[in-house]
Amino acid sequence: MSGGFTADDGTLLAYDDQGPAGELPPVVLVHGHPFDRTMWQPQVTALVAAGYRVVVPDLRGYGESGVVPGRTLFEVFAADIAALLDHLGIGRAVVGGVSMGGQIAMEFHRSHPDRVAALVLADTSPVAETEDGKAFRNRLADRLLAEGMGGYADEVIDKMLAPYNVTGLPDVAAHVLGMMRDTAPEGAAAALRGRAERTDYRDSLAGAGVPVLVVVGADDVYTPVAEARALHGLIPGAELVVVEEAGHLPGLERPEAFNGAVVRFLAGVGRGQGQG
Repeated sequence: MSGGFTADDGTLLAYDDQGPAGELPPVVLVHGHPFDRTMWQPQVTALVAAGYRVVVPDLRGYGESGVVPGRTLFEVFAADIAALLDHLGIGRAVVGGVSMGGQIAMEFHRSHPDRVAALVLADTSPVAETEDGKAFRNRLADRLLAEGMGGYADEVIDKMLAPYNVTGLPDVAAHVLGMMRDTAPEGAAAALRGRAERTDYRDSLAGAGVPVLVVVGADDVYTPVAEARALHGLIPGAELVVVEEAGHLPGLERPEAFNGAVVRFLAGVGRGQGQG
């Protein structure tokens, strides 16, 4: 089921809600930049088939959600997810995300820990932005507003996907390029400016107290395997899965391996944790 609701500030937030509301914990999946909720379709299909209720939102500024110019802090994205859970009558959920979406999942865990049954963190980093990183994010925001998304999309496609998957998986590459090109520059820029100001999540993750799965593509150049291992090492009892023959978006590049890792992980997360 596709739906939408209006946040407290009047922004329309779009989402899909599929699968049964049973004893298994619901799963919320948060897309990265500059994508939308359609990037999770392979995971939605697999998880619904395994009996899970799966909710995939479009972040404000992306996809079918309202475009909010200026700066969108991660606290705002996390508040939107909490409001969506309230709207759907979900108390606790497994929250997963890729890249920026993983960082938003970490922010949601930091700011709403009682609502997290488990975390799935894919190709992401918990470390706060450096001063150089802040300058880069803000320059990129300026560029996207001035030039649009097309040139940026063409430049980064062989970093979002492993280069051999850009050529070897043309349908996947076309989907990723389409999501990037269709994103509103104002929404992408606002998220970049907010991302530059994000909190360091290492302390909150070290005391997570919930199951955590860290996933990374073996050939990810944005968040290499070494960074995923460092993230994994922060969190007592966390699991780490390296997906071979994948770059920054293993859920799209190697969905069977990615989905298998997530389903196995979720089998160890308690039943009855999320609906009320």
